[in-house]
Amino acid sequence: MDLASLQPLPFDPIFQYRPWGGRRLADWLGAPLPGDGPIGEAWLLSDREDRSSRVACGPFMGRSITDLMAQSAQLILGRLAPRFARFPLLLKFLDVSGTLSVQVHPPDGATGLIPTGETGKTEAWVVLDARPGSRVYAGLKPSTTAMDLRTLSQPTVDRALASFAPRRGQSLLIEAGGVHAVGGGVVVFEVQENSDVTFRLFDWDHVDPATGHLRALQVEEAIACVDFARGAILPMPEPPSPPARQALVDCSHFQMWRIDSSAVFTVGATGTPRVLVCLNGAGCVEHAGTDFALGRGGTMLLPAALGACRFRPEGQVTLLEIGVPDLP
Repeated sequence: MDLASLQPLPFDPIFQYRPWGGRRLADWLGAPLPGDGPIGEAWLLSDREDRSSRVACGPFMGRSITDLMAQSAQLILGRLAPRFARFPLLLKFLDVSGTLSVQVHPPDGATGLIPTGETGKTEAWVVLDARPGSRVYAGLKPSTTAMDLRTLSQPTVDRALASFAPRRGQSLLIEAGGVHAVGGGVVVFEVQENSDVTFRLFDWDHVDPATGHLRALQVEEAIACVDFARGAILPMPEPPSPPARQALVDCSHFQMWRIDSSAVFTVGATGTPRVLVCLNGAGCVEHAGTDFALGRGGTMLLPAALGACRFRPEGQVTLLEIGVPDLP
């Protein structure tokens, strides 16, 4: 990859079996799902050794983001290149038809709990769909103790964990150390640090049909990560009249905006990468006189060296644009 050949990079999703998953991601991605079992996650952009996203089309078709980063990290990450050995974010769609385990992720500073090569895991969600009876558990109720978390059960979850009924369009920042779970037919978009470290406190006594066994818990590791002072984790405030470009999340690990527009608008940034995820509608990214199509469920990386680009919608479109803060 060189500057002359650089262009927006679309990626194919990587599907993941999960016992709590369903089959609804086919609707969001506009593509058939593999097999006939529950698919809980579609990894939209992943720079991980075990599962690395591959470019969907164009001159780099079939190349993995891991290979491109090894060859051209400066072009992809720009000013961020000295900070990261791999692309720093992992993006997913989740179809939680069952119930996600009650879990927690470690902060970056918990080095004794994080395997070599991993980081902590702060994440954020955007609710794409929710059914009657859906629930998000996020954070702790007042006075919840470590012993309460050690003895979680079906009857005690609601006494220990804060929760709410999710609505489509809500966004939620779950910082590392925040206890959380979700279930009952929720579909979410998730952006997170590029980490796969999860400690389960309680798994609702579910038996994984693929193995016939309960999934393992990591209760003591989880409790060591929990931020007991945080309390309930609430959705981000929603303005009564959302602007065409709305800031959803701004933390030290990532930023996220939602764009709803039928008029041409700007995407991308000078010197840092951006990722686009199309939630509804379709359109084209314009770069160097060429159009690059992006439709519902599609994911496109705009390498830092591209700078700002124009997005031309085909009618009304809803995009998420995700970036990494350029910290001092």
